[in-house]
Amino acid sequence: MSGKYFAPTGGHPPQTQLLTDRAIFTDAYAVLPKGTMRDITTSFLPFWEKTRLWVIARPMSGFAETFSQYIMEVAPGGGSERPETDKSAQAVLFVVEGTATLTAEGETHHLTEGGYAYLPAGSDWQLHNTSDAMLRFHWIRKAYQAVPGLGLPEVIIANEQDIAPTVMPDTDGKWATTRFVDPADLRHDMHVTIVTFEPGAVIPFLETHVMEHGLYVLEGKAVYKLNNDWVEVEAGDFMWLRAFCPQACYAGGPGKFRYLLYKDVNRHMPLGHAPLTKA
Repeated sequence: MSGKYFAPTGGHPPQTQLLTDRAIFTDAYAVLPKGTMRDITTSFLPFWEKTRLWVIARPMSGFAETFSQYIMEVAPGGGSERPETDKSAQAVLFVVEGTATLTAEGETHHLTEGGYAYLPAGSDWQLHNTSDAMLRFHWIRKAYQAVPGLGLPEVIIANEQDIAPTVMPDTDGKWATTRFVDPADLRHDMHVTIVTFEPGAVIPFLETHVMEHGLYVLEGKAVYKLNNDWVEVEAGDFMWLRAFCPQACYAGGPGKFRYLLYKDVNRHMPLGHAPLTKA
């Protein structure tokens, strides 16, 4: 970890380390502590050079079903001219370490720590690490749900440090959300934001809602209520919540507690239609 955001570096623990850890997978939620992101749990992708990744979420029947999330690690000189092989997949990239050289629809951008990119489904993009340092970033993918009458979203390039957080009402400024997409823009069917809690701040009720969540802790620590359990989490941990899993938290301090949040939004719920028959 070289900057303000936690990024895994792999390796393996010594043989003397106890096996007990905070990793848990239940019917309602999963917690992948940072200690699970070791060399042995990495994967590789076609058409990516000098790159490995940790897959920290993927659609699974009966659990969270709308998204996948990777932590990408690209060595100097690495990257891809053909990063996405699924034309239905939209993407959000968020850089936690290093600099990404991203070309999207013919325009080149340099994403440093805190850099964000939204890449619509079917868009033409490439990504490389042209620096001398390791690049690590989150790649969140979701199949885009087009709606007749709504246009497609455009490419968005931003940095969270340039965006004023939106303070949640009645929280005295202790709970805020950094938004990269206008919530009123219904072309978007997913939001990726950064949530910030000041030390001691809380989510003061058990949120219970239809949106699935991926929560990667960028900074700090907290105690999270997930379904019936209180779970301690810290920078580098990932939480995966299925729809309607009750959730709340206390920010533990001494610094801010911040996480990268995924949720699916702005679409009808799919229905299992029975075949129509004539009377």
